[in-house]
Amino acid sequence: MITGALTIFAAASLTTVFPQIDAHPKYSFAGSNALAAQIRQGAPADVLASANTSIPQKLYDDGLVEKPVVFTRNALILVVPKGNPAHIRTVFDLDRPGVKLVVAAPGVPVGDYTRIVLHNLKLDDALQNVVSNESDVREVLAKVALGEADAGFVYTTDARTVRGKVATIGIRWSAQPIVEYAVAVVRSSTHLKAARYYVQKLLRPWAQGKLRAAGFLARR
Repeated sequence: MITGALTIFAAASLTTVFPQIDAHPKYSFAGSNALAAQIRQGAPADVLASANTSIPQKLYDDGLVEKPVVFTRNALILVVPKGNPAHIRTVFDLDRPGVKLVVAAPGVPVGDYTRIVLHNLKLDDALQNVVSNESDVREVLAKVALGEADAGFVYTTDARTVRGKVATIGIRWSAQPIVEYAVAVVRSSTHLKAARYYVQKLLRPWAQGKLRAAGFLARR
């Protein structure tokens, strides 16, 4: 099945791994919420791969995509710039006065997950230290890697893409949200057969192996 005619809208956190799974489609990577908005406005997309399940589910409820399927999972991690100038040792340092925290905006999956983590750890006050709300996870990562912020929340898979530029601080598993990625065929696609093949391909062992090699977690 030739997938070269496809346009895949995919979460920014999939930027590195999706072309490794299939290099032929045209990819558009951004925040899942922004991509969904484009689909609602009629943008020509064949497949949506979202960093959560709620965004494609809403599109499905509105008849814009076929039934979504979970294809992988992820987890959150805290990143700090190389050298850690703010001396952040644990996530509980984030509510210290003067700490510059960068996060993704509400509505962006990683931004919503970030707020769940902070709430689970009783660190809601740390949001007072947010200096910018970004439109996707790669923007959060870039600001921390460039030293424009003292810390930021990203997916564990994104932290792996800039090894040597950031240090990581783990978050206990009990505070982690459920981070599931769902993919769906866009009903207005003019390449429905190829789009459905692409979705099925993501579920096959070879593609799942590529995802796990990139740090993603096995789907349940």
